[in-house]
Amino acid sequence: MNRELLMLVDAISREKSVERDDVFSAVEAALAQAGKKRFEGDVDLRVEIDRETGEYETFRRWHVVPDEAGLQLPDQEILLFEAREQDPELEVDDYIEEPVESVSIGRIGAMAAKQVILQRIRDAEREILLNDFLSRGDPIFAGVVKRKDKGDWILESGRVEGRLRYGDQIPKENLRRGDRVRAMIMEVDPTLRGAQIVLSRTAPEFMIELFRNEVPEIEQGLLEIKSCARDPGSRAKIAVVSYDARVDPIGTCVGVRGSRVNAVSNELAGERVDIVLWSEDPAQFVIGALAPANVSSLIVDEENQTMDVVVDEENLAIAIGRGGQNVRLASDLTGWKINILDAEESKEKQAEEMQELQELFMEKLDVDEEIATVLINEGFTNLEEVAYVPIQEMLDIESFDEETVEELRARAKEALLRIELAREESLKAVKDDLLQLEGLTREQLAKLARASVTSRDELADLAADELMEITGMSDEDARALILKAREHWFVDHE
Repeated sequence: MNRELLMLVDAISREKSVERDDVFSAVEAALAQAGKKRFEGDVDLRVEIDRETGEYETFRRWHVVPDEAGLQLPDQEILLFEAREQDPELEVDDYIEEPVESVSIGRIGAMAAKQVILQRIRDAEREILLNDFLSRGDPIFAGVVKRKDKGDWILESGRVEGRLRYGDQIPKENLRRGDRVRAMIMEVDPTLRGAQIVLSRTAPEFMIELFRNEVPEIEQGLLEIKSCARDPGSRAKIAVVSYDARVDPIGTCVGVRGSRVNAVSNELAGERVDIVLWSEDPAQFVIGALAPANVSSLIVDEENQTMDVVVDEENLAIAIGRGGQNVRLASDLTGWKINILDAEESKEKQAEEMQELQELFMEKLDVDEEIATVLINEGFTNLEEVAYVPIQEMLDIESFDEETVEELRARAKEALLRIELAREESLKAVKDDLLQLEGLTREQLAKLARASVTSRDELADLAADELMEITGMSDEDARALILKAREHWFVDHE
């Protein structure tokens, strides 16, 4: 039998032009797999073949794991303290082995070994083809639709396959076998069976690459696409900037009679593209991103990265867009949260904010309505500004003398100290699992504590509107935070 094993290895090695040692490794793997059938549970077997005589032995082995980790795979692992009872010199990640009865190679074993070898050869060939394809450095995969696999389209370029997942396909786009299609290479996932190149036709990066191919000025460094936001198959916005005064960034991307932008749009199932001039000034950038709506005025909140944009009645529907599409794309493009208001809503909101600020100054600074109103009219929006702006700015206020200024600054600092002490006191009740949850500021944690929400589970039990009322965060942020707080429920369940 040992002689037959050596003959089998030599025959496969010659037939498939594979190193003899690789064939031995494959036979060892096949024998180990066959041997597992004799045991209950998912045991770990190792087979060792003598390369000269063909004799082989089989060992069952256990992986040594830290005591505190526990046994995740009881049939394959052993705790360190138990392992050291057998051998005091063993360390974590070592193996304990014991000999077990070997299976006969036989005809079935030979066939299994041959199948393992063939599979390894196929895997090696696929890896070589894949590496050769990726070495070209082309971010776009251009191929032919070959087949459908559980909702995913498999594209073929030469002998290399890419996977266009269902969620990365343009909605309502009807692809058929034999269609030539381009898609963005997003990642290479070796764990996938079959096509390992993961593709997307909905990624913003794909649109940027399509424009790069159509507009040579981008490749030359004269233009740059700074950002892109898409509603795939429907509408998109890109922000462009020119580094040469002689080059019009928007006109260059549009092309003669729209040739360049139309080429991109046709590739993306007719997706309409708005080309916006990028600006370092966030307000100007947002105004451009909301086109074709005309903006009357806007209020910038840098701390919360939000803008209240005021438009007249005629432009309200245009600014928002169908189903909120225009403002959503503008927000994604600029990175700012945009609130669209008409003139009446803007006045009401400003009046509410002024009233709240007036009450804050009157309470915390212990001043009357007149002084609070003066501070608001001079542009002060919080206690920090009263306490720490350069003193000369306050002295320049006509109705304030030096004594009044010093007193206001002292009261503001004292109020801030009281607020901070109260916040720190409330945080003592907050449990570690909530403190470690990403996405919450200390101020928001203090507000939650005052509302008796002190653990991650208590936060997870809240509805979005409850969290919004407690912390003042947006509906979108509240929903995202609650989902994050609930993640451990599903992990624990699994």
